[in-house]
Amino acid sequence: GATAPLKGFDPLNLATLGSESTLAWFRAAELKHSRVAMLATTGYIVQAAGIHFPGMLSSDVSFESLSAMKPLDAWDAVPDLGKAQIYFTIFFAEFVSEFSGTHYMKGGDFPTIVFPPINFASSDAEKEKLQMSRELNNGRLAMISIMSFVAAANIPGSVPALAGNPHF
Repeated sequence: GATAPLKGFDPLNLATLGSESTLAWFRAAELKHSRVAMLATTGYIVQAAGIHFPGMLSSDVSFESLSAMKPLDAWDAVPDLGKAQIYFTIFFAEFVSEFSGTHYMKGGDFPTIVFPPINFASSDAEKEKLQMSRELNNGRLAMISIMSFVAAANIPGSVPALAGNPHF
């Protein structure tokens, strides 16, 4: 869909598929993926910078040792029970966001990430629309960013700007 300052970009004509509820589902999916991608991009950069929690993740894995690895290698080093906890938290957050209140496909609000809500929105409708466009555009960029990081980590030379960086 169209967001300021960009004009409409829909090369696959997805906006013409289905009904208004289908378009709401597409927008909600894009918003969720955008927010996850922003978190993932930030996490990848923070971890690659060597910033970590103090202490131990488990009895034999320290946060410091994970911080010394490339991000995808660090994920592989996380114990299976730790990964299960992360997956359960994601499942729970999705479950809560999908089944609380009026569903977004039936005119309800778009889902939010299950964190303490911080409302930076203005009471001015035009300013709020601009902020929502910015969030979506930043999320679109974050989706490209995290995919670039993953590609650079797995396919040497695939992202020329990241070639030679020791964290990729």
